[in-house]
Amino acid sequence: MSAAHTPSTVDAAENRRRWQAVGVGLVAAFMTLLDVSIVNVAVPSIDKALHATPSDLQWVLSGYALTFGLALVPAGRFGDARGRRNAFVFGIALFTVTSALAGLATSPTWLVAARLLQGAAAGVVNPQVIGLIQELFRGPERARPFGLLGATIGISTAVGPLLGGLLIAIGGEEHGWRWVFFVNVPVGILALILGWRLLPGRPEGKSTQRRLDPVGVLLLGVGVVLILLPLVQEQQWHTPWKWALIPAGLVVLVGFGLWERSYGRHHEPLFDLRLFTFQSYTLGSLIALIYFGGFTAIFFIFTLYLQNGLGYSALISGLAITPFALGSAASAILGGRIVNRFGRPLVGIGLLAVVIGLAAVVVALRLAPDAPTPWVTAGPLLVAGLGSGLVIAPNQTLTLAQVPVPQAGSGAGMLQTGQRIGAAAGIAAVGSMFFSSLADSHGDWTAAFEGALILATGIVVLALIAALIDILRTRDHAKN
Repeated sequence: MSAAHTPSTVDAAENRRRWQAVGVGLVAAFMTLLDVSIVNVAVPSIDKALHATPSDLQWVLSGYALTFGLALVPAGRFGDARGRRNAFVFGIALFTVTSALAGLATSPTWLVAARLLQGAAAGVVNPQVIGLIQELFRGPERARPFGLLGATIGISTAVGPLLGGLLIAIGGEEHGWRWVFFVNVPVGILALILGWRLLPGRPEGKSTQRRLDPVGVLLLGVGVVLILLPLVQEQQWHTPWKWALIPAGLVVLVGFGLWERSYGRHHEPLFDLRLFTFQSYTLGSLIALIYFGGFTAIFFIFTLYLQNGLGYSALISGLAITPFALGSAASAILGGRIVNRFGRPLVGIGLLAVVIGLAAVVVALRLAPDAPTPWVTAGPLLVAGLGSGLVIAPNQTLTLAQVPVPQAGSGAGMLQTGQRIGAAAGIAAVGSMFFSSLADSHGDWTAAFEGALILATGIVVLALIAALIDILRTRDHAKN
């Protein structure tokens, strides 16, 4: 399948085949991103079944995110160099096997090890999906598949607690948590078969001997781990020295940048730093990093508030987040279609809607403190979800618009690495405020939730400011 076709030269059969390939990629992306949030509601059941320590449970949740972020850029580079189908099929196979192993776990150590490998597999799969869209579509026609990918990201993140609650309700308190992992197995097998059949192989004439820059892989990996570790272990590591790992990680990342610049003079680097000369890529990556810091933390604290604070079941807690998921899905598809017409201002409108919706959640809880929380928050969360759909998909389209296809995988991997770091930092900061407020207020869950939600909203405001800077700079440039 040639990647050089334009909409006018793509015949019906080839167009159908590329959409089938993207469909397989979206299913895989949904499955891997779902596992970021679906396990949250299973933690109480895992605790009872395996007698896990708080540290074990933290690693079950955060270990996945750690190895996910670690694998993204190297896996994207591997897909660029050796073909996306090979990397995709390997990642899906590993994800399917490790999901089964997680479901069969008989000890916390077993489960943590399976989750670490499962996260690495997810990190292999996801850059291939974005790179596939970059490879099969050109220019404005990328907007629609990126819109669908944005909807997939939004839905998978928000619907995880709902699906987890359903599976636990069906499987029972003792074994329901295992089905949170087992559900991936049949989907993974199907994606594996269809991925091998439908995804394009390595383009003809493309060298299989391109170097994979092992020094760059090592430096980037060490830097990402040093930054993510204190964030994902924020509740378990009580020493203040843990924060020294973050500046150490930044130093290593500076070393990574220097190495890539030197290595890139004679070989193809792991990540081409020249991508940051594109304003669209730099600003879009910054917006994504900040937004995921506020966006992901919302579901973390809301699930804790509903289940542990107010006593709602895992299923009801999941249903309460559904308005956000539905709004995000609807607007992401729309945003993907109209982003080429409106550009970055569309992202700004989406961020503003998210801020308004989250602020309205706080107002609603204060105006109706005795009403059922899922009902009171449904409308504001729908507004926030509608805004979120106008952020993720359009921002992704704009960020990757100028990235050359040969760097699509590594460029997408770096973008997603920023999202993982942002999500971990946001959960650490917002979660820390949530738990400290809970302790200071002697168990006032509503006050703790409202304070943490205000902080999450403030993080989204920072993303809005970054978007406004980009909008104003673009407008000034157009005038000149």
